[in-house]
Amino acid sequence: MKILVACEFSGIVRDAFRARGHDAVSCDLLPTERPGPHLQGDILEMGILDRAWDMVIAHPPCTHLAVSGAGRFAQKRADGRQQEGIDFFMRFTRLDHVPRVCIENPICIMSSVWRKPDQIIQPYEYGHPESKKTCLWLKGLPKLVPTRILPLPESGRWANQTPSGQNKLGPSKDRAKIRSRTYQGIADAMAEQWGKE
Repeated sequence: MKILVACEFSGIVRDAFRARGHDAVSCDLLPTERPGPHLQGDILEMGILDRAWDMVIAHPPCTHLAVSGAGRFAQKRADGRQQEGIDFFMRFTRLDHVPRVCIENPICIMSSVWRKPDQIIQPYEYGHPESKKTCLWLKGLPKLVPTRILPLPESGRWANQTPSGQNKLGPSKDRAKIRSRTYQGIADAMAEQWGKE
């Protein structure tokens, strides 16, 4: 299949599909972190979404949408950043020519602005000892089936919920990149379960 992984700089999802023989390409404003087919630039200005794809997996930026930033929503609404984020997200809901679409985001306002997600997944359902509720809005794709559910550690907290974990990262230039990477187990499940024609 011809697959576009939109708003992905890491190459993790792209490479999971390529490893299973698919013609997958990633696209992002940032360069790819892994060698492989990658289109760098503004996905809307480049006309990439209008091409004939068999599947699009989109990771629109959540910076102005995620409920973790609710404390700044008033300011983001006032200056238009939240509406820009909503408009960008909604562009992926209008891919009528693409038979299979997944839009991925953390818990965010799109559940009430657009519609509730088809599925909410967790990294610990796919072999990663971490918690990060992730919403999937699906078209033409089945819900992902967990591949390796891990038990909650005795401490009662997942690795990323500790003071040094991903959820507790302090401000830095790489914070957004670190938090936005797809877990390998989730990428592999997508490729294995959705990569069947």
